[in-house]
Amino acid sequence: PTGCMASANVTVNILPSLYSVTGGGGYCTGGIGVHIGLSGSNSGISYQLMNGSTSAGSPLFGTGGVLDFGLQTAAGTYTVVATNTTTGCSVTMSGSATVFGNPVPTIFSVTGGGSYCSGGTGVAAGLSGSQSGINYQLYNGITPVGGLVAGTGSAISFGIQTAAGSYTVAAANPSTGCTSNMSGSATVAINPLPTAYSV
Repeated sequence: PTGCMASANVTVNILPSLYSVTGGGGYCTGGIGVHIGLSGSNSGISYQLMNGSTSAGSPLFGTGGVLDFGLQTAAGTYTVVATNTTTGCSVTMSGSATVFGNPVPTIFSVTGGGSYCSGGTGVAAGLSGSQSGINYQLYNGITPVGGLVAGTGSAISFGIQTAAGSYTVAAANPSTGCTSNMSGSATVAINPLPTAYSV
């Protein structure tokens, strides 16, 4: 009505560029975990890794290239929030990475072993228990003996062994790649026969 006017300046701050979260996956329980990263970054931008709503470690500053947040062992769904420390503008990066732990095979005890007379049938070696879906390999020292034996959910046998040595067993889950060494060992010894003389 009076013809008076006023003006104001509005500044629109640009959000940080979007990059994709990389890495994640499964690892064997007790292992070192899996890497989580970001496909790119911008200088002057702070990138915070989040596990759900919780910060995971300290933020990384953009380098203009890919970022690696290191090995992560805590299970969860990870995202990354980018913040321009000058303007305060932030945005969640594209995608997420899931981390989960795969159980290692249950440990059972190696059974059997003993001594037998040279030329005899040998002695048995086995395992006190097993899991279905797990493969078991018998070793004499570092040498595999026979083929893989599939777990049954109960005790298993690797058959009669004639070679002297210390026998151990390693278990592997073929789906996850997780392994365990079974407890103990079975020693096989060969006793020599008495020297033969003429009657």
